[in-house]
Amino acid sequence: MTRRIAAGLVLGCLLGAAADFITLDRIAVVAGGHAIKTSDIDRDLRATAFLNNQPLDLSPEAKRQSAQRLIEQDIIRNELKVGGYDRPSAADAAALLAQIRKDRFGNSDRRMQQSLERYGLTEDELRARLLWQLTVLRFIDQRFRPAVLISDQEVRTYYDQHRAELDRQNPGGTFETLAPKIRESLTAQQINQLFNAWLDQQRKDMSVRFIPGVLE
Repeated sequence: MTRRIAAGLVLGCLLGAAADFITLDRIAVVAGGHAIKTSDIDRDLRATAFLNNQPLDLSPEAKRQSAQRLIEQDIIRNELKVGGYDRPSAADAAALLAQIRKDRFGNSDRRMQQSLERYGLTEDELRARLLWQLTVLRFIDQRFRPAVLISDQEVRTYYDQHRAELDRQNPGGTFETLAPKIRESLTAQQINQLFNAWLDQQRKDMSVRFIPGVLE
């Protein structure tokens, strides 16, 4: 009898722990049939704060902003599935991680691990986030750059309109030496405009439902 009671108590504790976990990791948003959980939002907030070198913000407003980012990620993932885009490799993410370690932590593994612990992140989680960021950047470039064509006149007009600023930033620079940089800057601006317009349209076409009270 005593063993049965003890076993019942242990089972009750396990079920209680499982119930607590389920309560903590709740569905916060349903976007296009895909569930975004509170754990997804928490991980996104921690990784974003770490990469931006900012204090961790777990406020309701920050959580809603994170949810919007994750909705956008789902939109991009859906496009990646059907678009046949090239993907960055794990080695690309490792190289970016090594650059962060060098720039922010003086190549010290210990210092980087301490910082990750403060943000509640693992190195694997950070590496996955970096791989995704590289994936998004490559997708945007492949998807929208072919539609952008900057004319020589546009480059010249920008140079003439921003001559004083360009001279301060590039002493001794001429139109010929600065033209490639200007062209790439204008191209990047148009790529971002096309991407944002596409993303806005995709959001409008997607069914999104925030579960009441979860992100409070």
